[in-house]
Amino acid sequence: MRSLVICFSLLMTLAAGYVIGYATPFAHAQEERTVGNAPAALTEDENDTYRQLGLFGDVFERVRSQYVDEVTDKDLVEHALNGMLTSLDPHSSYLNEKDFSDMQVQTRGEFGGLGIEVTMESGFVKVVSPIDDTPAYKAGVKAGDFITALDGESVMGMNLNDAVDKMRGKVGTSIKITISREGAEEPLDFVIKRDIIKVQSVKSRVEGGDVGYIRITAFNQNTQEGVNKALTDIQVELGPKLKGYVLDLRNNPGGLLDQAIAVSDAFLEKGEIVSTRGRNPQDIKRDNATPGDLSGGKPIVVLINGGSASASEIVAGALQDHKRGILLGTKSFGKGSVQTIIPVPGNGAMRLTTARYYTPSGTSIQAKGIEPDILVEPAKVEQIEGTDRFHESDLKGALDKEKNALKKPPVDKKDPKAKEETDASKKEADDAKKDYQLSRALDLLRGLSLYEGRYHEEKPTTKMN
Repeated sequence: MRSLVICFSLLMTLAAGYVIGYATPFAHAQEERTVGNAPAALTEDENDTYRQLGLFGDVFERVRSQYVDEVTDKDLVEHALNGMLTSLDPHSSYLNEKDFSDMQVQTRGEFGGLGIEVTMESGFVKVVSPIDDTPAYKAGVKAGDFITALDGESVMGMNLNDAVDKMRGKVGTSIKITISREGAEEPLDFVIKRDIIKVQSVKSRVEGGDVGYIRITAFNQNTQEGVNKALTDIQVELGPKLKGYVLDLRNNPGGLLDQAIAVSDAFLEKGEIVSTRGRNPQDIKRDNATPGDLSGGKPIVVLINGGSASASEIVAGALQDHKRGILLGTKSFGKGSVQTIIPVPGNGAMRLTTARYYTPSGTSIQAKGIEPDILVEPAKVEQIEGTDRFHESDLKGALDKEKNALKKPPVDKKDPKAKEETDASKKEADDAKKDYQLSRALDLLRGLSLYEGRYHEEKPTTKMN
């Protein structure tokens, strides 16, 4: 029995040397200090490392032989690896072969599940954001919700991967999730049917006949292509009527770093987009914009909220620091760390936090978030009845009443153009009732366009003789 423990300790030592061999020559330490045929003595730190690995082997053997239920060695090792990584920070974890495959599928823009981005906070699973048009989104799950139970089983004591695994399952099957929501007196139960989540990461449309609206729901491998297409489509549709863009990053949980850089580059002519800084001072990487603003220099309003995290914060921070866009909404999530996926033997991988990222001004938003330039809380717009009823023109005998009335041209309801403008105005009014933040963004863009137009028209020109 003791020999098994010793052998396992040795295997774990060799494995540890292989995994961390990217950063340290510890795996070859004995070779490097060999003098003749006699190995040099280990340092005190190395001796302590061997003692700790020996302790791990002892505990492993005790669990596998005496735990109340039989547990496979594979499960014990996976749990040990995952425990080591998740104890570092909420975003580091071990991915077995299935999890690694699922992650690769997700970054390609298609995966199975409920459609929510989650993290772990205070022992509960916290919803970072639901993904648009997914079962969780349609059921009413919101950013900031805490998932307290899954099919009646408390999530207390589960790690994040266990909770995610329980939420995943066969397409068409259902799961009951219990949610604690701020402002709700009682826990909320949602029964959600699992489905294949096909993420269209970029959606666009024209608002009111003069503003381009681009929503990015996640940063996967298709995001840059989607943004470029959206910009082209909007410019073709609106032409010279285009006044600017609303870039909606609300409830965007993030994704691929290179896609965030590419999207930022689409709106910037030059300058730093983001820098990533690792453990060592020399581990600094800076990514800069290339010439060419695909938006044509038009004004941009960026919508953010507490569900805007990671890659979406990189885009928002770059546009804000370069004064290229105005941020409107509420403070972002505050995930300013970079995870590297490192394949390991056995077809698995580890997701390891390897760097923090910094906005062009050198600011880390880790656990702080990005503050919007204009704070606009979500609200519902309602028209107050009975106001603004009387005007001077309503008074009997008012001066110029008849003359001014003639200045109002009659509206031909049969005119297709007039009908189109009326329909657009009605749609925008309906959107304002549903999305107050978007309505304020549209007002801001049109105000900027109006001001710039008048400023350029009225500004006197001077000539040098």
